[in-house]
Amino acid sequence: MPLSQLDTNAALIVVDLQKGIVALPTAHDTADIVARSASLARAFRASGRPVVLVHVTGAAPGRTDAGARAFPSDPSFVEFIPEIERAPSDHIVEKKRWGAFHGTDLDSWLRSKGVEQVVIVGIATSIGVESTARFASELGYNVVIVPDAMTDMVASAHDNSVNTIFPRLAETTTTADLLKAIG
Repeated sequence: MPLSQLDTNAALIVVDLQKGIVALPTAHDTADIVARSASLARAFRASGRPVVLVHVTGAAPGRTDAGARAFPSDPSFVEFIPEIERAPSDHIVEKKRWGAFHGTDLDSWLRSKGVEQVVIVGIATSIGVESTARFASELGYNVVIVPDAMTDMVASAHDNSVNTIFPRLAETTTTADLLKAIG
């Protein structure tokens, strides 16, 4: 479903556009994803809407079939990429889980700003983006997904999220249409 409206106080949530994640091999050209996400961040800031920059700063506990993964020790792994042009007004979320809500102040911060609609972009579609979208939906936010401003390490995982999961959680739009809606 296309975007029905963009709320005046909609917030942009940029997931994991950090040096270590952006350097991973992805299904779509990361430079394009970064450029689209950065243009949305600039437009949100210029319109006075909140921007949230999320980065993963540690690994979640627990056992998985994939086995334990050590979190990279290089401190640059967690640094935001310069293209996102971090601004003093941006809200920073450090997460240690896939989604940006669990164990963070994101929900309370958004509610304190009167935000009822969140627009989500970033990497990886089926991990950080989808987990954040699921939590946002469960918390009652109107969720907007921008598939051309996100990618995954696995094309089929990206496609499953975009074609199967997101239509049940959110409205979708393109970067170009969202920029037009911002004005």
